[in-house]
Amino acid sequence: MLLDLHRIVDEFEKHAAAKKIGDVLQSVTRDTDIKGWYKYSEIIGVIFTEITADGMSTKPLQKELVNKCMGVLETELDASESERMQVTWHVFPGKFEKVFSEENEHTKIYPDVRARIERKRLALSIKRTLDIFCSLFVLVLFSPIFFGIAMLIKFTSEGPILFRQERIGLFGKKFMFFKFRSMYVDNDPSTHREFVKNLIHGQQSQAKEKKRALKSNIYKLTNDPRVTPVGQFLRKTSLDELPQFFNVLKGQMSLVGPRPPIPYEYVEYDVWHRKRLVEMKPGITGLWQVRGRSSTTFDDMVRMDLQYIKEWSLWKDIKILLKTPWVVLRGKGAY
Repeated sequence: MLLDLHRIVDEFEKHAAAKKIGDVLQSVTRDTDIKGWYKYSEIIGVIFTEITADGMSTKPLQKELVNKCMGVLETELDASESERMQVTWHVFPGKFEKVFSEENEHTKIYPDVRARIERKRLALSIKRTLDIFCSLFVLVLFSPIFFGIAMLIKFTSEGPILFRQERIGLFGKKFMFFKFRSMYVDNDPSTHREFVKNLIHGQQSQAKEKKRALKSNIYKLTNDPRVTPVGQFLRKTSLDELPQFFNVLKGQMSLVGPRPPIPYEYVEYDVWHRKRLVEMKPGITGLWQVRGRSSTTFDDMVRMDLQYIKEWSLWKDIKILLKTPWVVLRGKGAY
């Protein structure tokens, strides 16, 4: 449960309302429930723990909690305080399609996001304009390279030139993600699924996880039979990423942003990992790509994504874009 007080402008009133709410929560919640500031001086959060049982619906209990808390709050708070306080609820864990299907669902869980997006609306419009012009420039300038890579893929292995995969974008919206195909067709995704699961829960870097997987025959880092000879070169140079400029043109991605996850990767996320999906479009490059790439643990990668989102500016995007070619040329951390 989140209680948003940001519409109470007067600081004295806000402090008084927060004190009343704190007293109410102390009386109506259990010792095992977690209470505190979600956002200091603006949003109070409560986590009701251990309220479900296997095979039983939580809806009756949710209704009881809502009625109990709201009934006491409305009694203790002034009418003006109640009108300006916004209360939102969410149940964890929730199903992917329901929890991350619309922007409104995200703003219920992260109510501070909407305010930050509104403050950045002009800058985000400029970012989108830069995305369009830069993508058009790259697609035109590198069109001979696109053609050359397409011919190499077509003549050296059977299958389509482009690899298409469903990914998760802003506010959990699914989209079709493009890359140049670097593998032979009809590969079993279970090896990569297992790799991703171990990476997220094992908390090793991608490079270390691949070495560990190599020893156990889960996933081969070198001489992977699934990767074509041309594909090895494309991956090492990151040229396989070039078709993503079409995703940028379509508005599904940005030049700079968090990496777009695969649906089966998302289901392994902890709650805090999900925040990387709620404020910025996924990008071709990002902070973790220029700092660590595959030598970074998954949690550190997410932390860098969240740091980028929190500190975002157009100048930060420009600096990341300028660093990316050098990182790609060095090939450090590429896989």
